[in-house]
Amino acid sequence: MFYRIHSDGLRMAVDLRHHYAGTGRATCWIIGGGPSLRAMPCDRIQLSPVPKFAVNLCGFGLIRPDIWTAYDPTARFHRSTYLDGSVLKLLPSRRATDLVPGTTHKVGDCPSTLFFERDGQRGFHNFLGDETTREENPGIADWQDSLVQAIDLAWRLGFRRLFLVGCDMHIGPPEKHVRRAGLGGVRYQPEELLRGFYDRCREAGLDPASLEADEPIAPYHFDETKSLAAALQTDFHYYRVVQYLRLSRRAMSLAGLELISATPSSRLNAFFPYRPVDDLLDDIADEIGHPAREATRGQYSKRNEMGAPPGAPMKDFRPHNWGPAPRAATTRANVVGRRSTAQLHREVRLTAAIEDLPEIEVPLQEEG
Repeated sequence: MFYRIHSDGLRMAVDLRHHYAGTGRATCWIIGGGPSLRAMPCDRIQLSPVPKFAVNLCGFGLIRPDIWTAYDPTARFHRSTYLDGSVLKLLPSRRATDLVPGTTHKVGDCPSTLFFERDGQRGFHNFLGDETTREENPGIADWQDSLVQAIDLAWRLGFRRLFLVGCDMHIGPPEKHVRRAGLGGVRYQPEELLRGFYDRCREAGLDPASLEADEPIAPYHFDETKSLAAALQTDFHYYRVVQYLRLSRRAMSLAGLELISATPSSRLNAFFPYRPVDDLLDDIADEIGHPAREATRGQYSKRNEMGAPPGAPMKDFRPHNWGPAPRAATTRANVVGRRSTAQLHREVRLTAAIEDLPEIEVPLQEEG
């Protein structure tokens, strides 16, 4: 499913499916670009011991991601993201031959960068796999949206609980527009379609173009603005994606994926559970730990005090009808290792013989 694609033509498969899965529900933050992110405790989110998964420019300047994906063209993003080996980058395969902005590097040659194919024919019922065959789809869902892409990718990586922060999923008018509209008898309803608000302004005799001239629309937490026409289009896109996710709830439930909104006043909150960021941070600390509060004094003096729960000791059993234990896939390294088994046995016998010899003292003379 995932590949390295180098500019010299090498294409190498890398299997990261379920890489982050464990015995509990693997969790990650999904970082959105809404203005609400500025009011979030981003420093605490950054320090929380679960991965941060960002899309496009979301989180820029507030949260450095561990995992990053993008749907938009390569030129829109920063060189430091592509060349940072500590960030796992997951991108559509067609981006592999793009140039990293301001460099002569191809995206495919950047460190920690993997590629995938996209599937534009995916339906809501099989968003995360076919429930009849329980087989995963080979491509990542292409619904022309980066958040949908990130959700599918997170599920493939093994995450089963996603905390969406900064995912407002709507664009509100600037305060100055709201005040002027209020003087004309037009009230803005929170989270309503932006187009409906400006249509009512026009009906009340307020020219939306004059409102835009007074103050541009800033739809993100980072420094960027949109024209009114672009903002109307983006807001409707957000509305459509929320409906896509609503219609995919059954598929996500069958796949064991839990979507939790950590964004106040998000359009998602009408269809998915909402929990404040502080509560989620407390849950993470209870389940995983709080790295900033963990003491180091005495750790190296511990021996076998593993802190296992009271009761009978744990023992790993194997049912009698299981057959032989599963073996790892054959690789070149495994083949070489099997060829040298006899040599390894000779080395073990030689070591055992040496250990049976009596100890003798050998005087050494220092030189220099």
